Amino acid sequence: MEETNIPHGQEQTYESDVAIIEIGNYPVMESAIEVLTILGKKKRIILKSKGNSIPNAVAVANIITEKMLKGNSKVEKIILDTVAAAGIGSMTSTIQIILNKI
Repeated sequence: MEETNIPHGQEQTYESDVAIIEIGNYPVMESAIEVLTILGKKKRIILKSKGNSIPNAVAVANIITEKMLKGNSKVEKIILDTVAAAGIGSMTSTIQIILNKI
């Protein structure tokens, strides 16, 4: 597995035909274009996000599947979770959106 940084601080990890991308609070269209570029090389992308940046990950997934690659991509699975900080009692929501190229 290889980790590299892409513009705007998003992380990406490559596993054969899978790219894992961390979506943050950055312009949605710029993130969508970066994801589209990576999806051109990979068959599957996992968008990960947490807290206040979850709506950005959902928006990127919608832009890819409904606008840019309509009919050529789909959402395979959405995984929701919550992470609790140790001993503090605060919790942060997380999401993973798995996109497949058809």
